[in-house]
Amino acid sequence: QVQLVESGGGLVQAGGSLRLSCAASGRTFSLAAMGWFRQAPGKEREFVAAIRWSGGGTYYADSVKGRFTTSRDNARNSVFLQMNNLKPEDTAVYYCAASFKYSADTDYYTSIRPYGYWGQGTQVTASS
Repeated sequence: QVQLVESGGGLVQAGGSLRLSCAASGRTFSLAAMGWFRQAPGKEREFVAAIRWSGGGTYYADSVKGRFTTSRDNARNSVFLQMNNLKPEDTAVYYCAASFKYSADTDYYTSIRPYGYWGQGTQVTASS
């Protein structure tokens, strides 16, 4: 079992930046990947980015490529989401998630299915 705690959300003007953090505790030694998802009011939760815990391979939704970067610090059991050039359509509650399921498939970690543990979410608002 693993516990996830996010931080770093807030309100910024369009074009601004925010950095989200997600600290994991518990059975982190067997993690396969960490993901970031977001959910806007009235919409389904959608994939944003993911990073393999070992090897560090990263994956991004087309809507955030070139603007968002995810990274990890294995020693601190933490993952980060650097968000630059934020747009009003990025406004949502952002969640980090943990997966213990291993797959070589490059699309595997871009869906909700592999993730069994979720943080509480943090609000990100980009005002126009």
